[in-house]
Amino acid sequence: MITRQDCLALDAQDRLAPLREWFDIPEGWIYLDGNSLGVLPRATPGRLQQLLREEWGRDLIRSWNSAGWIDLPRRVGDKIARLIGARAGEVVAADSTSVNLYKVLMAASHIMGQDHPQRRVILSERSNFPTDLYIAESLAHERGWRLELVEAEELPAALTEEVAVLLLTHVNYRTGHMHDMAALTRAAHAAGALVVWDLAHSAGAVPVDLHGADADFAVGCGYKYLNGGPGAPAFVWVHPRHVQRFWQPLAGWMGHAEPFRFSPSYEPAPGIARYLCGTPAVIAMSALECGVDTVLAAEPLGGMAALREKSIALTSLFAELVEARCAGHGLTVVSPREPEHRGSQVCLTRAEGGYAIVQALISRQVVGDFRAGDPRMPDILRFGFTPLYTRFVDVWDAVEQLVQVMDSGQWREARFHQRAAVT
Repeated sequence: MITRQDCLALDAQDRLAPLREWFDIPEGWIYLDGNSLGVLPRATPGRLQQLLREEWGRDLIRSWNSAGWIDLPRRVGDKIARLIGARAGEVVAADSTSVNLYKVLMAASHIMGQDHPQRRVILSERSNFPTDLYIAESLAHERGWRLELVEAEELPAALTEEVAVLLLTHVNYRTGHMHDMAALTRAAHAAGALVVWDLAHSAGAVPVDLHGADADFAVGCGYKYLNGGPGAPAFVWVHPRHVQRFWQPLAGWMGHAEPFRFSPSYEPAPGIARYLCGTPAVIAMSALECGVDTVLAAEPLGGMAALREKSIALTSLFAELVEARCAGHGLTVVSPREPEHRGSQVCLTRAEGGYAIVQALISRQVVGDFRAGDPRMPDILRFGFTPLYTRFVDVWDAVEQLVQVMDSGQWREARFHQRAAVT
């Protein structure tokens, strides 16, 4: 079995190791929750201080022009495009993932309503992230459509002549299962449907090629693997063949062709800019840009391919160590063992105590998170691995702490069973 010394040797050979210095990681903590909130980049506080003291404090409203505030959604969008297989001018950073999802789902439904009015079903995976399902359910109700949910393996057969839109999250938030984007997009197109991809657990963690997959629409958030900070703006991409066909339903002034003409009637901006809505959140957008820059810093070191290689190694090591060292404690790895089907996370289940085990680990300075189960699956203990700053020795040490929590029964202590508002 691999030893801690072996992990230290792997870290010494890691070409991505210098990227850890881009982050302000609390001393002594092992952070395996970058799939929920990325670590603070070292550049972010200084950038925000500059923005607050100079651009806002000194230059005031002039900074919309002089500091380029007005260009932030497109500038940050162009940087994100480099990580998701999109082109310059095709992505904007704006709003939240939920809001952007509503925009693209409405656009897709409008297009299908024009081209194939008999199709009135949105198809999705039953274990898709709830906000995606809520938005889809709301839109289906609004349009008189139906949301149909199936298991992942049932998706190809469920692409019937009734389906207008296939809505999927590329990497499942609960299990870490990663869909074959290209194959499912081909299947949907062959069946006559459009596809919307949620990249919330993909962008910055696994290679994505939207053009290579011939996707139709994509959205994603900025606060997970893009390290943009809590509540960071999201992003939206629309394939050029669709982008001019619909206004998008939230026709705000920043999506106008000439926002400062202040016309009383709406004229959509050309291209992806029409997917903007209200005034950009300059402070949050600036923090997001710092976060995206940390991912782009990997480009000279091999880029997303190198990050993916390390991600596979980290997640494989964690799964192997848990199975070898925690045997007999009822912990089951439910994430796919085949790397091509797994995102940058490993999920464990246990019949009882999942929440308490995670809390006991946090008391030992190992941060993962918990997701409640449902009738089809027990509670989930989630561990996200961000290859920009996660080390191999962190994996070994995290499993060592898990072993101690289980061997000692520490997780049974009453304090670890008291549920907080955020789990």
